[in-house]
Amino acid sequence: MSLSYLFSRKPGLQLAFFPSLDPDGVLETIVAFANTEGGEIVVGADETGRVYPGMQAEDAEDIVQMAITQVRPPVQVEAETYELPQGAVLVFRTPRSPELHTLPDGRVMARRGARNRVLTGQELSLAAVGRATGAFELEEVPGSSIEDFDPEVIAEYMEHRQRRQPTGFVGPTESLLRQIGALSESGQATVSGLLLFGKDPQIFLPQAGLTFVKFPGTDRHSERGTIGYGRRVDIGGPLARMIEHTWQIVWESMDKKAVVQGLKREEETEYPMIAVREALVNAVAHRDYRIQGRRIEVLLFKDRMEITSPGGLPGYITLQNIVDEHFSRNPRIVNGLLQWGYIEELGLGVDKMIEAMVAAGHPTPDFQAKPHSFTVILRKGHEVGEYVPMPQWEKDMNERQLKALQWVQEYGRITNREYRRLCPHVSAETLRLDLVDLVNKGILLKIGVKRGTYYVLKRKPGAS
Repeated sequence: MSLSYLFSRKPGLQLAFFPSLDPDGVLETIVAFANTEGGEIVVGADETGRVYPGMQAEDAEDIVQMAITQVRPPVQVEAETYELPQGAVLVFRTPRSPELHTLPDGRVMARRGARNRVLTGQELSLAAVGRATGAFELEEVPGSSIEDFDPEVIAEYMEHRQRRQPTGFVGPTESLLRQIGALSESGQATVSGLLLFGKDPQIFLPQAGLTFVKFPGTDRHSERGTIGYGRRVDIGGPLARMIEHTWQIVWESMDKKAVVQGLKREEETEYPMIAVREALVNAVAHRDYRIQGRRIEVLLFKDRMEITSPGGLPGYITLQNIVDEHFSRNPRIVNGLLQWGYIEELGLGVDKMIEAMVAAGHPTPDFQAKPHSFTVILRKGHEVGEYVPMPQWEKDMNERQLKALQWVQEYGRITNREYRRLCPHVSAETLRLDLVDLVNKGILLKIGVKRGTYYVLKRKPGAS
C-alpha cells in the first residue's frame, strides 16, 4: 500500500499518524488495531503528508520487537521504511488478530474511531466470546475447492481491489485467495471464500441466503385479513450478487415520486437509499453464519422496513454503544465487501443510516437486539413527496448558531471542536449550550457520546 494512498485518508478506525516516534503510543495502537479491525500506523508524518525528520529504520525494528516481547500474546507486525528527501517514514501494518492482546501493564485496548480506549468488565468477556465465534468463516467446507468459485466474481473483486490499492498484492490469484482466507492450505474453500466467490454458496451453506417479503399493510396479514403477502423473493448467490439483487428488488418495491429540488428533478423513495443500503450491507456482513435454518429477512410493510440478520450483536457491541464502537464477527467477509466498495469505511454504517433517515424527515432507525438476531427498523415519517409541516421556532437563532447550521448544511455534521473553530473568541461552555439549545429545539440531532459526539440536521430551521 503506497504512502500517497495512506495520506489520502483520514485517521480513523484503521489508520493512525504519529509525527514523531512515541513507542508507548505506537505499541498501544498496535494492540488496539489487533484487537479491533487491524490497520496501518504511519510514524514520521502527519495526516497532511508533512514529513518530520528523525526517523531511522532501526526504530521500526525496535517497535516490532516490542510487539513480540512485551505484548501477550505477541502481535505479529509488518514494518516498512520509506526513504523520502525530507526524511524516513515508518509504516506498521497490524492485521486483526483471532486472539485478544494485552499490554505490559495489563490493559486491553480497542479502537474507537480515531482513538484508542481500554476495554473493561463485561466488554472484555464479550470481546473474548466474539473472537472465539469469529473463526467460523475460516473453517473448511467439506467437499469444496477452488472449482466451486466463480471466475467472473473473482475477476470483479480483483478489479475493485486493484482500483482501491494500486500497489497492492502482486502474484497468482490462487495465492491471494489463500492469503485472504478464501482457500485453506489443503486447497478446500473456506466459509468466507464460498460466501464471497462461490458459484452457488447456498448448496454448501443453505442458511446464507436472503428472503424479501412485501406486505400490503402494517402487519403480516393480507388486505382481506388473512395471513399473506404481496411479493416474496428468495435471493442467493455470492454476497456481492446477493446485495445487488436485493438492492434492485427493494428499489422496485418501494413507492417513488419525482420531486423538484431547486433546478433538479430527483426521484424520492419511501426510505433513503443510503439508509437501506447500509442496513442491508450490515446485515450481510455481520450475521452469524453458524446459525442454520434462518436467512436474512428484509420485510417491507406499509409503514416500515425491517431488516433482520441471524445472530446477536457481535463482540462488545451493545445497543448503548452501537454508534461509537465497531467489531466485526466476520472480519474477512467485511474486508472483502470493503475491497468491493460495498463498505466505504468501517465503523460509519450506523452513522450514515441515522443521518440519512433524519435528513429525509423520518424517525431515527430503531435497533432491536435479541440473543440470536439483530433487527434494524426504518420507520416512515411521511409519505413519498408529502410536505410535512413543522412548528415555527419560538426564538430566533443567534449568529453563532446560524454559523453552526450553515456548516451542517454544507458538511453534513458538526462537532464541538469544529464549532469552536468557527467561533474562536467564545467560551467552550457557551458554545456547548448553543448546541444543546439547537437539540432541545429539534433543529439538530446529537449522535454519539463524549469525544465521538457530533450533530446532524434534524429539521430545517424556520420551517412551519
